[in-house]
Amino acid sequence: MTSGNTIVLNDSNFKEAISDKQRLVIVDFWAPWCAPCRAVAPVLERLAGEYPDNLTIGKLNVDENQDAAFQNGISSIPTIQFYKNGALVETLIGSRPYQEFKAAVEKHL
Repeated sequence: MTSGNTIVLNDSNFKEAISDKQRLVIVDFWAPWCAPCRAVAPVLERLAGEYPDNLTIGKLNVDENQDAAFQNGISSIPTIQFYKNGALVETLIGSRPYQEFKAAVEKHL
């Protein structure tokens, strides 16, 4: 499922999605019961709107996709990982202010 530059990730499409050579891919490891995860969601949506040509936001529900979460070492949520050319370049754990996410995007674009 895709909405603009936000995609729903799962165990089967994760590796392909992070391998995008044209865009910075931010993966949001979240769960529907997680309040901090819900707080991060609008921040990521705002970033997606500000960088429509350079940024993809991938949302991965850890409850439904435990293999991908385990393979990426996710031990707490929300965990936000930044991928450039398929390589992990940064990880932010927990709810953070907008400016911190924006600074990470700027650093990797």
